[in-house]
Amino acid sequence: MSLFGDGLDAAVQKAFTRPAPKAAGPQMRYLVKQLKGTKAVAELLGMSQRQVERYVAGTAKKPRADLAARLEREVKKRWQPQIRAKARQKAASTGGIVIDARARMGYTAPIGSTDQDRIRHLTVALPPQYAARLFDAQEAGASDARLQEIAAEALKEVYFQDGGRRAGSLEEVRFTDIEHLEFDL
Repeated sequence: MSLFGDGLDAAVQKAFTRPAPKAAGPQMRYLVKQLKGTKAVAELLGMSQRQVERYVAGTAKKPRADLAARLEREVKKRWQPQIRAKARQKAASTGGIVIDARARMGYTAPIGSTDQDRIRHLTVALPPQYAARLFDAQEAGASDARLQEIAAEALKEVYFQDGGRRAGSLEEVRFTDIEHLEFDL
């Protein structure tokens, strides 16, 4: 499970204009249409082509829990790609992104001014350039650790340094032990 990747996806999914299909049959039909065939869907989900055909026909209705989770994840990944792209573009160009996190945060500064790490709950609006960096890194397949580094850099500039108005000699921000993380566009 990717905490940052899933959080960014959830934020973008809030922009959807229609809900994704919930039942297995409509989900399978959607994937068959998107991937242009039952064989591709069967390979994607790790099941037989015949079982995919049963879901499409409506003779199979209730998938196992692990299959239902994979099916929902794959449908949401492909649902409303144009709406998803517009939401990302808006966040990356004008809107920015809001991060709501409860985590252990601290910073390193010159001798004598090091703040001990402590649990903080922050809700901070990040400027569009950080939203763009987060989405670009996610698109490039960056690890959760890399997304966490980008978020830490953003918090350093926006929260700890207040856009350059204070703590100019701050060297590093530590953003660890994440208890809660949510993004909003």
